[in-house]
Amino acid sequence: MPQDAARPPAAAGLPAPAVPPPGPPGGPAPAGAAGFAAFGLPEAPGTAAFWAQARSPVSVPVGDGGWDTLFLWRGGPGSVVFESWSEPVPLRRWGGTDCWYARVRMPGRLRVTYRFDTEEGAYGDPLNPAGVGGEQSVAATPDTPPQPDWPLFGPGDVLPLPAARIRWAPGGPLGRRTVRLHPVGGGGPLVLLLDGDDWLHLHPAAAAFDHAVARGAVPPVTLVFLPARDREAEFGCRTELWEAVRDDLLPRVADLEVPADTGRMVVAGQSLGGLSALYAALRFPGLVTRLACQSGSFWWGGEVDPADPLGGPVGGDAAALLRRGPDLSGLRAAFDVGRHEAAMLPHCEAVEELARRAGATVRVGRADSGHDRAGWRGALLRDVAWALGG
Repeated sequence: MPQDAARPPAAAGLPAPAVPPPGPPGGPAPAGAAGFAAFGLPEAPGTAAFWAQARSPVSVPVGDGGWDTLFLWRGGPGSVVFESWSEPVPLRRWGGTDCWYARVRMPGRLRVTYRFDTEEGAYGDPLNPAGVGGEQSVAATPDTPPQPDWPLFGPGDVLPLPAARIRWAPGGPLGRRTVRLHPVGGGGPLVLLLDGDDWLHLHPAAAAFDHAVARGAVPPVTLVFLPARDREAEFGCRTELWEAVRDDLLPRVADLEVPADTGRMVVAGQSLGGLSALYAALRFPGLVTRLACQSGSFWWGGEVDPADPLGGPVGGDAAALLRRGPDLSGLRAAFDVGRHEAAMLPHCEAVEELARRAGATVRVGRADSGHDRAGWRGALLRDVAWALGG
């Protein structure tokens, strides 16, 4: 996943300590030892029979309501690296075998993106069918509600791309990019997906919306995947992107032979994209009247200390704009933030309440994740459907 220039540091979440391993990290394991039987893996680690039955990750409950989760890697030393939620957890070797593992204490209701960092490179989990772009995977504790619309793509799979596209060159600092479009269920209101390349190449939003629309959970829509070139420059409370969307991109979409109702547009953004989506609604109220905003970077502002970005004024520039008393009575705004994003919650809660006071129709959710697209994707479908409901 492309690095987010304004992503809260991992320290904003709770570090996940490794659970003490079931056997000594060095030296041979006892003959016939079945070290992971508690995880439903009764064969001796490292044997052919073990790898034939192996799956990863596997969780078992612990007394505090959390989960003891086993990650398995066949090869050499490395670490399990999590998206935002935790510091990396080193892998341990089972005796002298090729079985490397980490046992990680996870809280209840957590969905998280992870990868294995090894001496050879970064890899998704070959024992996990839920892949993310080849180099990452998704883990979820057993008490986390499912995401039934999101298909499983393994680490080696390549996601199909929508055929309809626009070569967009609005000029100036925005540069050039390819914007792809995907009508779902015959097409309908336009859903503008910020950070569109992530939703094309990492998380299969086109397939997820296809499934959700087919089962009636989301009305027919037309997805527009808008990639970012410089996230901080484009999304940090500036007008250039939204002027170009209004004056150039939407007219070009309307000229295509693709059904798209540009008059009923939902803007969906995450992190800095969520900040930009709300900013567009404040500065361009005739353009943006429906939002699906996940983990918006509402700490963003001119007074932020780079060494402690989340420690500045609560709600940042977004809250300051909302306190000026805009009339948001025509806005439907769905806000969601990860329940495991402790440092983000005060900023998001302040903006949610101020938007409600300004007259917006507001929906608030809390995803079972940290600052992670694995959680945002579940809220995305639900919140787009809600935003189009009024």
